[in-house]
Amino acid sequence: MLLNLKPTFNLSPSLLKTLFITKKTSSFLLNRSRSLKPINPITQFGFRPRKSSQHLCTAAAAAKSADDGAILIRKRRSHVTNQPQQLQMSGKAEKRARRESPSGILLSLLCRCSKESNTEEALRLYDEALLNNVPLNVEHYNKLLYLCSSSNTNLGLKRGFEIYKRMESGNNDTEVVPNEATFTTMARLAAAREDPELAFDLVKKMKEGCGISPRLRSYVPALSGFCKKGMADKAYEVDSYMIDNGVAAEEDELAMLLQLSFDTKREDKVYEMLQRLRATVRQVSEDTATLVEDWFKSDCAKGVGKVKWDVGKVKEAVVKGGGGWHGQGWLGNGRWKVMRTEMDEKGVCQCCGEKLVSVDIDPSETENFASSLSTLACQRETRADFLLFQEWVQKHGPFDAVVDGANLGHIKKNYFDFNELKSAVNSARKLSPSNKLPLVILHSCRVKGRENGNSRNKTTLQHWKESGALYVTPHGSNDDWYWLYAAISSKCLVVTNDEMRDHLFALLGTSFFPRWKEKHQVRVSVSREGLKFHMPPPYSIVIQESEQGSWHVPTVTGDDFETRRQWVCATRTNS
Repeated sequence: MLLNLKPTFNLSPSLLKTLFITKKTSSFLLNRSRSLKPINPITQFGFRPRKSSQHLCTAAAAAKSADDGAILIRKRRSHVTNQPQQLQMSGKAEKRARRESPSGILLSLLCRCSKESNTEEALRLYDEALLNNVPLNVEHYNKLLYLCSSSNTNLGLKRGFEIYKRMESGNNDTEVVPNEATFTTMARLAAAREDPELAFDLVKKMKEGCGISPRLRSYVPALSGFCKKGMADKAYEVDSYMIDNGVAAEEDELAMLLQLSFDTKREDKVYEMLQRLRATVRQVSEDTATLVEDWFKSDCAKGVGKVKWDVGKVKEAVVKGGGGWHGQGWLGNGRWKVMRTEMDEKGVCQCCGEKLVSVDIDPSETENFASSLSTLACQRETRADFLLFQEWVQKHGPFDAVVDGANLGHIKKNYFDFNELKSAVNSARKLSPSNKLPLVILHSCRVKGRENGNSRNKTTLQHWKESGALYVTPHGSNDDWYWLYAAISSKCLVVTNDEMRDHLFALLGTSFFPRWKEKHQVRVSVSREGLKFHMPPPYSIVIQESEQGSWHVPTVTGDDFETRRQWVCATRTNS
């Protein structure tokens, strides 16, 4: 039976000690709740105050009265002012108190429900918390809204909007401020209710009303909802709003807009989406490639295009754009010939015979990228260590090639083998016109490891070092920053099988880096004859639009760089 407990503002030191040094009842509760049987987060949580105390105080009441009492319990860190030193709580004790409070226990149970996708139990816990006046914060609401949005049931939709309405109206006179996750989840609920207009309004409220910057995921419910309903103008409005707020659509979103433009016969928008796929995605998935094929095979595509155009203007646009596209609209007329094909080693299409080009990289882009990389590396690494490396590169560079030592040392085995690295370095030396040793970047643990203990390996390392061809990165560093900076600043090749897709490379953005990587990365495979170097292709693996109006669209091949890449070739039959 729940007691009608009243807060006290004059807690004695012994009572306070009892509050925060009681046994971990929350652990007991969590053990009981492994099967998610109904439990009461308040009545199952009891403190034992001294018998002489005339007032009882639960953790919830203590937290609620914190502003009026002599003890101030804050969410981030506990501070006790004008009280004896023994009353002050450590950060660890404060975290424990929060964790063992009714709100903390409820959040833990909701997290478990989220992991197990148990919406029904989460809603039961929520209803019980309301009855017992358990304080709720934005984390509680976000867990509940997420479960409701992912339940795919009418009950989930209904309860989701009820919970959001209560969150907006306030909770126990305490304002709960929604965050990006709150609005995004509500946008998903609106889309599930087939109300993309509401989903879009929520995004605008997030940005304009609350000053929260929406992420790509925030826009997707509204965009996909309008696309499904065939509401092209509204979908383009969402897309424009994204662009205005600096959010770039990725392949899935561009494919949705491409399909919508195709279905609504907006050939100008189809052209725009293909150009945006070229600029941001470069190589498309199989689903997008099939969609592109369907467009070029359609009757709508047959009827679009200029019969006569300014050849000089098109050539000028190609040069200005760096090659591979012109952006002057559909050229030619008549039915398209659409085939799946491959390119030979020189970039000649095996279907139409057109040779693809290598898209230029502006030297200023490389300089800017090197500067940005240096700034990021100094933030992520020990600044003094990386600045020292930059000085070393300026003194000993430029280089004809840079070798990712750790990566090539594992090329044949799942452990580091110095002989493999040595073989790769000797082969990479042949890439230099002057037979110059490449720069080898090795982590200190690789140099001091047992595998380098024999005299031959020590001699090789010493030779590399004396030749200015070895840099040992310090303990605790990430050697990826070092070999990448050395290759970019020297404008040279980098020998590595690293696909450069982890969080480090994600920081570098999606525009310049893939283009640089395509032109500078040398991959290595093992054959019976030894190591085989796979040089960068002499053409750019990106959607290309020719001066005659034909299109070549590359598909993604995955990590196997020896797999032949498939291209969609689309040319006019009468061109």
